[in-house]
Amino acid sequence: MTFTARDFPVRIGVQLQPQHAPEYSMIRDAVRRAEDLGVDVAFNWDHFYPLYGNPDGEHFECWTMLGAWAEQTSRVEIGALVTCNSYRNPELLADMARTVDHMSDGRLILGIGSGWFEKDYDEYGYEFGTAGSRLNDLGAALPRISDRLGKLNPQPTRDIPVLIGGGGEKKTLRHVAEHGNIWHYFVDVPSYERKSGILADHCAAVGRDPSTIEHSAGLQARTVDDALAEAEELVKAGISLITVGASGPKYDLSVLEAVCKWRDNHN
Repeated sequence: MTFTARDFPVRIGVQLQPQHAPEYSMIRDAVRRAEDLGVDVAFNWDHFYPLYGNPDGEHFECWTMLGAWAEQTSRVEIGALVTCNSYRNPELLADMARTVDHMSDGRLILGIGSGWFEKDYDEYGYEFGTAGSRLNDLGAALPRISDRLGKLNPQPTRDIPVLIGGGGEKKTLRHVAEHGNIWHYFVDVPSYERKSGILADHCAAVGRDPSTIEHSAGLQARTVDDALAEAEELVKAGISLITVGASGPKYDLSVLEAVCKWRDNHN
C-alpha cells in the first residue's frame, strides 16, 4: 500500500540532549534560545547516561525536566524523544503526562518507545529482556496509558498526542497504526519511504487512514547547507516534523536557526 501524506504543516523540533551539561542552567538557557528562534517542539530524551562522548559524563533526568520546561516555556510543544516504556508503570506515566499537560496548558507530546540502552537498565535495576519482549511490553502498555488517561481527575486538557519512535516492521509499526498520532524514525529517506508503506499496510489492517499519522524524523546533517538539503528531501518523503539535535555543554543552535528560517519560507 502506498503512503500518501496528509497536508501537515512543516514543523521544526529540537532535541536538547540532557548530556554533558555540568549545570542545569545551560539546558534552561538552551530551551529559552530555542523558543526565541521559533522552534515548534522542544524534546529531550529519556536516558540516565550520555549516549555519546564521555559515557559517565554529566546527565539529567527526563520527566522532571519536562515539568520545568512546562513552566519555563509559553508557546512550544514539549516532550521526550522518546520516553522508555520500561522505566515507569504505564498508569504512573499516564498521570505524569496528564500533570505536565496541565502545567504546560496543553503543550505536551507523549513520546514513547520500547527502550534499547542496556546501560540504563543495568545501572537502574530494570530487566533488559529482549527487543521482542520490550516491544510486547510497549504494546501492552499503550492501551493501559490510554485507559488511565480516561480515568484521571481532572482530565487532560486535550487528547495528548502520542509519538511512537522506532521502525520495527512487525511490531513497532503495528503499535503506531493502532495507537500513534506521530511516528518518528531516524533513517535514510529510501528506507523511510519503504517503512511508510509498511505502516500504511498496518493501518489498513486495523481500519485506520494512514494520512492521519504525522511523520517525523531527525536531521542527520551537521552543517547548515547539508541540513537544508536534507530537510528538503525529508519533506518530499512525506515527513513534516523535522528535529535537530543539540548536545551540551554549548548547545549550538546554528543549524536549528537556519532550519527554522527555511520552514518559514516553506510553509
